[in-house]
Amino acid sequence: MQYLSVTEVAKKWNISERSVRNYCTQNRISGAFLSGKTWNIPENAEKPERSNKRKEQSVALLDILQREKTNRYSGGIYHKTQIELTYNSNHMEGSRLTHEQTRYIFETNTIGVEKEVLNIDDIIETANHFRCIDLIIDRAKAALSEKYIKELHFMLKSGTSDSRKDWFAVGDYKRMPNEVGGMQTVLPEEVHDKMKALLVEYNAKEDKTLEEILDFHVKFERIHAFQDGNGRVGRLIMFKECLKYGIVPFIIYDYLKMFYYRGIKEWDREKGYLTDTCLAAQDQYKAYLDYFKILY
Repeated sequence: MQYLSVTEVAKKWNISERSVRNYCTQNRISGAFLSGKTWNIPENAEKPERSNKRKEQSVALLDILQREKTNRYSGGIYHKTQIELTYNSNHMEGSRLTHEQTRYIFETNTIGVEKEVLNIDDIIETANHFRCIDLIIDRAKAALSEKYIKELHFMLKSGTSDSRKDWFAVGDYKRMPNEVGGMQTVLPEEVHDKMKALLVEYNAKEDKTLEEILDFHVKFERIHAFQDGNGRVGRLIMFKECLKYGIVPFIIYDYLKMFYYRGIKEWDREKGYLTDTCLAAQDQYKAYLDYFKILY
């Protein structure tokens, strides 16, 4: 029998070498064995399937999130999701609020400040992000549309200093060309057509996989439809779509942001970078589900 190296298998399966090694150490590749420090993998080995979808009660998590939200239940998975997703997504975009301050705003709708200067936009966008999460939980099963995405943006940016700028379109596509990470994005006059085409392509697929959700996210971020807020809106959409299609959702933690940005940049060449980052984040969310004894 012919054997392949980790590097060769990673290229063959279009995943990262780390994923291949993990499969080997977890005995998920039949016939793989170590020779010294090198894994030998049968040439005809099949790629293991990652269990992203819940095997029982496919809408259990969404049901629980909706119930806890409606009942204003404190200390459960809804509470945890609100704080972790809001803090990390905003912090990635420059918010200086601490995790504790974010939690305090959610729990008390107030914030205590002593000998500290806070940015009002950080506070407003934190409160707005809580509302955005409520929206994606309430309407998780709705089809993605331009109207839905614009509504998320309007909710996120309303009341901020950006909303008082004549050239900044809250809840609508950008009016000024912009760059992200030094890279050009779609011109304002082309955004509508690009977004329409992207949504037609995405909505044509019936039962979305994690890879298809990530692919949509990458294309959305590259279009960069709004003047600001694209990253947060995009990450909210990913969470919503995971809930809709029975995939364990995930939160991109601030410490993962450089891997996340690299994954978006390298997606066309190597999907494993972004996929591995999101799977690592998904494992963290699974730990929350285990703690709260929620099936997945």
